[in-house]
Amino acid sequence: MRKLIFNMKKYLFLLLIALMAVSCSKVKVEGNVKGGSPLERIEFIEASGVATLPLINIGVDEKGNFKGEFKAPKNGMYALTYAGKMNFIYLKKGQDLKISGDAANFPEIYKIEGDAKKNNDFIMETQKFLQTYSSKLNMELLQKNEADFLKEIKKIQYDLQKNLDQTAEKIGPDSDVVKLKKDELTTNILTFLVQYETAHGQVSGNPSFKVSKNFSDYEKSLTKNNDRMVEELPIYRNYLLNKLGKDFQDYAVKQKDKETASMSAIFARFLDNNKELSQNTKDYLLAFVIAKFDLNPYTSDVEKVKKVSEDYIKNSEVKKDLNSAINAVFGLKNGEEAPKVNLVKLDGKTADFSELKGKPTLVMTYASWNPYIAQSTVPVLKEVVNFYKSKVNFAYVNVDDSKEQFTKTANAMLKGIPGTNFYAENGLSSDYAKKFFIYGFKIPGFFLINKDGKIASQTFYNLGDPKFVEEMNKISGLQAPSINPQAQLQNDLLQQDPKADSEKTK
Repeated sequence: MRKLIFNMKKYLFLLLIALMAVSCSKVKVEGNVKGGSPLERIEFIEASGVATLPLINIGVDEKGNFKGEFKAPKNGMYALTYAGKMNFIYLKKGQDLKISGDAANFPEIYKIEGDAKKNNDFIMETQKFLQTYSSKLNMELLQKNEADFLKEIKKIQYDLQKNLDQTAEKIGPDSDVVKLKKDELTTNILTFLVQYETAHGQVSGNPSFKVSKNFSDYEKSLTKNNDRMVEELPIYRNYLLNKLGKDFQDYAVKQKDKETASMSAIFARFLDNNKELSQNTKDYLLAFVIAKFDLNPYTSDVEKVKKVSEDYIKNSEVKKDLNSAINAVFGLKNGEEAPKVNLVKLDGKTADFSELKGKPTLVMTYASWNPYIAQSTVPVLKEVVNFYKSKVNFAYVNVDDSKEQFTKTANAMLKGIPGTNFYAENGLSSDYAKKFFIYGFKIPGFFLINKDGKIASQTFYNLGDPKFVEEMNKISGLQAPSINPQAQLQNDLLQQDPKADSEKTK
């Protein structure tokens, strides 16, 4: 009995530690965007992963205030976006972040307070100094003979590293941040070395030019932390791709299936034959290429993309990260049972998609803060509903931040349009958003569920898309008149004030 009690106490203690570890991984963020609009959203995106998906999407109120928290996968660089603009910020698990700025230039310019201040003050200060040197990395430098080029580039590297050390001593950032900036500096130097190696022969009028062993040794000395840099820095992965570019091109043109195989499938075989790179580096590079070239729901075969990932990537974290991106882009698999999620109707009653079984259903995901829905989507939606309503159900799922906003938006935008209005409680943090892989960049989005409650299409973003019309015709048995696929886009471009109608829902 004593042993049982001891083991139970040990278990509870370990569970408590685990819960503390989870809670401490969250970053709490709050701040103000002076002159900010409720139609704009703030997103934080983990910037070093192979699949850079938003971790949180935060609304801004009428006074420009915002507040939220999200689980940070790791300590490192995160992208901060607002109103189509982006900047980078260094965050650590468990930090409280206070950030503010002016809507005219936020987040390009911002002020930080709280736990993250020192690290980001250091990053901003070193970035200013780096920009003073950017003009020196130019065409004139590429024309220098190799000895003079190496002398100049080493001098630039020394000056920048010295500035990093001096700034670190003055501000006092974490050592990991200093190391990260030094790795970033090294990557910039390496990138310019590749440019010199590939371009010097042409710009100097010596097409037979080859770099010396001295050059190669210097380059090799800068890659001693290869595995760490490939994990933390997308720009380092880009450097490696540029470095491998010529060899990969030569390999690719010799492949018998080069006309039918995907870029990533050929690149996976190329990496498999490379004995110099570690498996970890190969995994990050392959995932980077898949994300860059093959995550297109309109031109890529999702099963082939997944097969390349399964067959060649060994790192479980890289594979998991990449699968998140695949799910986000391609959505749920056709034929898969639509996940059961709790939704709320306009009358306040809870419901789910099962009540719509018996006929296929077109599901639209939307929110009040998307400025184009009222002007371009709703007019086309009315035509689609009127044509197919005898054979298809329509469900409109709102992902606003509150039920009150859902009620205003549904009544303002969709009143009188046949269909069922649902609210996904907690918006983009809802169970619906998680299970159906809904992100802010996928709104408004449309997908089909068949009469048996199974996923029947990819996600569409344009109701004039010929593929969308084809799927609607197939699932309904009707034949719609041909639609100009550019009609919705043209309608968007003709709008003089795309936010005006959306403001009415606020």
